[in-house]
Amino acid sequence: MYIQELEPVAGSLGLSALVATLPLVIVLVLLGGVRMKAHLAGLTGLLAAVLVAWLAYGMPLDQTLSSGVQGAVFGLFPILWIVVNALWVYRMTVRTRHFDILRRSFGRLSDDPRIQALVVAFCFGALLEALAGFGAPVAICSVMLVALGFEPVRAAVVALVANTAPVAFGAMGTPVVTLAQVTGLPLDDVASVVGRQTPLLALVVPLVLVGLVDGRRGLRETWVPAMACGVAFAVAQFAASNYVSAQLADIGAALAGAGALVAVPHARVPATEAVRASVLTGSRSEELDEDDPRGEVVRAYAPYALIVVIFSIAQIPVVKDWLAGATQIYDWPFLNVANPDGEAVSGNVFSWPIVSTGGTLVLIAGLLTAVVLGVHARVAVKEWAATVHELRFAILTVTSVLALAYVMNLSGQAATIGHFVAAAGAGLAFLSPVLGWFGVAVSGSDTSANALFGALQVTAARESGLSPELLAAANSSGGVLGKMISPQNLTIACAAVGLAGKEGDLLRRVLPWSLGLLLVMCLIVVGQSSPVLGWMLP
Repeated sequence: MYIQELEPVAGSLGLSALVATLPLVIVLVLLGGVRMKAHLAGLTGLLAAVLVAWLAYGMPLDQTLSSGVQGAVFGLFPILWIVVNALWVYRMTVRTRHFDILRRSFGRLSDDPRIQALVVAFCFGALLEALAGFGAPVAICSVMLVALGFEPVRAAVVALVANTAPVAFGAMGTPVVTLAQVTGLPLDDVASVVGRQTPLLALVVPLVLVGLVDGRRGLRETWVPAMACGVAFAVAQFAASNYVSAQLADIGAALAGAGALVAVPHARVPATEAVRASVLTGSRSEELDEDDPRGEVVRAYAPYALIVVIFSIAQIPVVKDWLAGATQIYDWPFLNVANPDGEAVSGNVFSWPIVSTGGTLVLIAGLLTAVVLGVHARVAVKEWAATVHELRFAILTVTSVLALAYVMNLSGQAATIGHFVAAAGAGLAFLSPVLGWFGVAVSGSDTSANALFGALQVTAARESGLSPELLAAANSSGGVLGKMISPQNLTIACAAVGLAGKEGDLLRRVLPWSLGLLLVMCLIVVGQSSPVLGWMLP
């Protein structure tokens, strides 16, 4: 049996923490400084974590390697299993052109460019984040806004700032699923707290977007629909993450936000010519004027309706218990780890939720989607294979980062860092979202930041007397605000609207919003860690 040590280096917590941070520092420097490709940086960091675990912490090499393999397997299933199947559904809608129909449907909700920004970037972007994630909402929404007549820089900025509130529950809840796994906290508990933080951002972001589009006039004239959209989005995201399913949080929120815009009379008031002339300085695509048969519009919405229905059925207690009955639990080979108190850690056992996992439910929805959209079986299989090929580097990145996280967690490196960071005491509540923000700003992924920092946030919380669920959630909620300034997203936005090489200009436009909203999130977490807002937590 391997027993974790907190101070393996010269009996010093400080020196041990310094050595334990080497894998994280290497990954972040390679990503942010050297600009190395993410999968190569992840593999290099994994090698560093293995060497630190083996040489500095004395973890037997076979157990070190086994812990890394377990992390990689978890990366494949359920994490990438969710991502691949969700993106597959999206690709089928593109293949049958029902995605274009859906895009035009959203675009027809209003001719006011300020409302269009809310519909396209905020609501439709959240729907894309729910299924595709990984930068797709920024790329697609930027292009859609340019097609509506937005100037390219404005379109890119709006798309980047909008891609915040839905990120923590993106790709069918992948970030929170990862966070729950690496921290050992129940998924429902983590999702519940995240669902009491990011909805507060959703109240603010629509107002920011109309301000970005049309300044003070935009706020003055469209604050009512912006608030209605934000409130509906926030309520739906909170309700889904707390009482239904974390995987449905973004789909429900996106549809609720769009529904609110349809319902509010202010959103249907035609924009004045002065507004259109000052905002729509680009060229509008004539494709948006095409008429689509009502039946095809219904089919375009069908994949999302199927996902909502299937996940809702899976939450019915009797169905949930039946699905859970298929879960397989194994003793992981070559792994026998105990914490510093001599108690066996949960990582010794591997749980495989074959049927109940989100990826399998999305797969079922995808099979039904293929039938509804008229996709031939051979074409559907071809699209699934093409999805795996498209994600090949992302697959390598996710598996290497999760392997790194598992090695750090099971060897005791994360615990050492957590005990050291706990010295910040009450200030830890303020710093916790900053750590997540930094991780996403560098890696471009809330999932990666949760894998890297989730466990040490929980350890630090327990040592400092704070709620582990609160700081774990804060890592993810703070992380979503680093998305808009990550080099990955900036590059995607620039490429989408034809501004290659202008990443620096975009960064200067979005950085103040990233920092301002981060400060708001830090204050929310501080409040939730005290009696001031502590009543908000479950």
